[in-house]
Amino acid sequence: MPEGRLLSADPYEPVPTFWDRHSAWAAPVIVGAMAAFLQVAAFPPLHSPEAAYACLAPGLFWAYLRPRLKVYAWTLFAAQAVAWTINLGWLHPVTWVGLFVVGPLVGAWTGVWYLAAWWALPRMLGRQTPVRLLAMLGLAGAWVVDEWTRTWLLGGFPWMPLAATQWEMTSMLQIAAYTGASGISFVIVAANIGVAAFVHRLFLEGEVGLRRRSPELLLGLFLILVCLSVHIQETTNRSRYSEPFARVAFVQPYIPALVKWDPSKETQIMQTLWTTTLSARDLHPDLVLWPESTTPFPLNADPSMRRFVEQLSARLKAPMLVGADSVEQAGPGRVSAFNSAFVVDPQVGVQAAHYSKRRLVQFGEYIPLRPIFGWIGKFVPLGDDFTAGTDSSPLVVTLNGGAAALGVLICYEDLFPALSREEVREGADALVVVTNDAWYGEGAAAYQHAAHSVLRAVENRRPVLRCGNGGWSGWIDEFGAMRKVMVNDSGSVYFRGVQTADVTRDRRWVGRYSYYVEHGDWFVAVSACLLLLGAGILAVGGGAAASRRGAAPWAAG
Repeated sequence: MPEGRLLSADPYEPVPTFWDRHSAWAAPVIVGAMAAFLQVAAFPPLHSPEAAYACLAPGLFWAYLRPRLKVYAWTLFAAQAVAWTINLGWLHPVTWVGLFVVGPLVGAWTGVWYLAAWWALPRMLGRQTPVRLLAMLGLAGAWVVDEWTRTWLLGGFPWMPLAATQWEMTSMLQIAAYTGASGISFVIVAANIGVAAFVHRLFLEGEVGLRRRSPELLLGLFLILVCLSVHIQETTNRSRYSEPFARVAFVQPYIPALVKWDPSKETQIMQTLWTTTLSARDLHPDLVLWPESTTPFPLNADPSMRRFVEQLSARLKAPMLVGADSVEQAGPGRVSAFNSAFVVDPQVGVQAAHYSKRRLVQFGEYIPLRPIFGWIGKFVPLGDDFTAGTDSSPLVVTLNGGAAALGVLICYEDLFPALSREEVREGADALVVVTNDAWYGEGAAAYQHAAHSVLRAVENRRPVLRCGNGGWSGWIDEFGAMRKVMVNDSGSVYFRGVQTADVTRDRRWVGRYSYYVEHGDWFVAVSACLLLLGAGILAVGGGAAASRRGAAPWAAG
C-alpha cells in the first residue's frame, strides 16, 4: 500500500465525487454560464431563435432544487448583467459609462423575475396538475408584467423583449396581432418552464412510465401549437390578397453621426445627399425616404435647406419623406428644437404639417430630471435639450394619384407599441421608421433595432418601411416577413447607396384594425391576473410546497 494513503474507517462508504466536494461553487458557475450564453445566443444579430426556448431553463431547473436565496439571486443577477452588457455592447462607441450602467440595470430588472421563480417552482412539486399549470401561467404572466414596466418606468427602455428573439420566425409572430408582442414572450417563458419541469421530472422525481410525462412541458408545447395554428390561419394564400402600394426608394447617405452637426462639413454633406438621392431618379420611385435628422440645419427655419430638398423632389418627380430637425418659437427669446419628419411634394414643396418625435432618448436628446442629473450631461454632442412632440397624426403623401397616410416613428420610437398603435388608429396606411443607428458603429444595434419594427408590423397589420442612415433599411409586410433588406455586394447592411422596393399591402387589412390595435394591452392585464392567481394558490396550503422530493445533495448550492 502506498505510504501516506488514508483509508475510510468504513470500507463500504462511497468515495466523495468531484461534484460532492465542489458543488457549492460549481453549480452557480455552470448555471450562470449557461444562462448568460443562451441569453446572448437568442437575440440578434445571432440567428439562433431556438435558444430562446431554453435560455431561462438553467435558472429554472436550479430553482426546483431550492438553492440558498442569496447564492441563487447573485448568480442569476450576474448572469443577466453579463448577458445584457454583451447584448448592448453596441453602446460603447457612444458611452462606455452608459454601457456599464444600462447593461447591469436591465439585467437586474430581468433578474427580479428569477426571484419569483425561486419562490414558486419548489412549491409546485407534489401539487395537483391544475395547481402546477396555473402557477406556471402565473410565472409567465410575471415575465410579461416585468417587460411591460420597461416601457414606462424610469422613462422607458423596452429594448429587446423576449419576443424580439423570434423576429425571423414568422410562424411564431402572428399571435402578436391579438395579444401584442407580450403574447410571444409569454409563450417562450412557458416553454422554458416546461423544459425545466420535464428535465427535473425525468431525472430527479423518480417517476416511471407515463407518470414521467410533464404537464408543464405539454402545456408549453400546446401554446406553441396555438401560435403555429394562428400562423397557418393568417398567412395561408396571402399572395391572393396582395396589391401594390408604392415603389419606395430607401436612401442611405451613411454620413458619420458626428459629422452631421459640424458646420465645416456642410458642403460635403449636401453634396453627398444630392448625388446619392439623385441616383434614384432612373429607378422611378413613387416615394423617397431619408433617415432621421438628415439635413445639417432645421428644415423649417433655414431657407437654403428648404430650397435644397424641394429641388431634389422636383427633379425626382416624387414626394420625399425627410427626417430633419425643426424649431418653433416657444416664447419671447425662447426657441424649442424638435426631431421631426417632413413631407416634400414635387409640386408644392415642403408641407407645413410635420411629425415631431414624441419619445426622446434619455441622456441623448434630453436630460431627465435635469436639476438632479444635469451634472451627467449628454452622451452625444447635440447641444440643448430637444422638446417632445405631442401629435400622432400621420403624414399624408400622394402616391399613384391617391392619398396615403404614413405613420412616422423616429429613432427608437418603434420600441414603444403604444406609439404605432395610436398612429394606426389615427388612420395610418403604413408605418415609416426613420432612424440613425450610425452612432453605434457596425455592430448589433441595427439588427436589434429592426427586430422591433418586425413586431410592430405584426401587431398593427401594417407594412413597415424602414430607412436608416447606414442600415438597417428595407420593408416588412403585415405578417412580419422581411420583404426587402438593403445590402451591398458583400451582403452588408452598412453602406452608402439607394435601393428601391415594390411595396405591397394585404387588402384584407386595408382600413381594418387588428385585435391588438382595437383593444391595446389587454393581455398585460390578463398576465397580471394570472400572476396574482398563481401566487395566491401556491401560498395557500403550501405544505407540499416545501417538499424537496428528488432534490440532489447539492441543492443548497
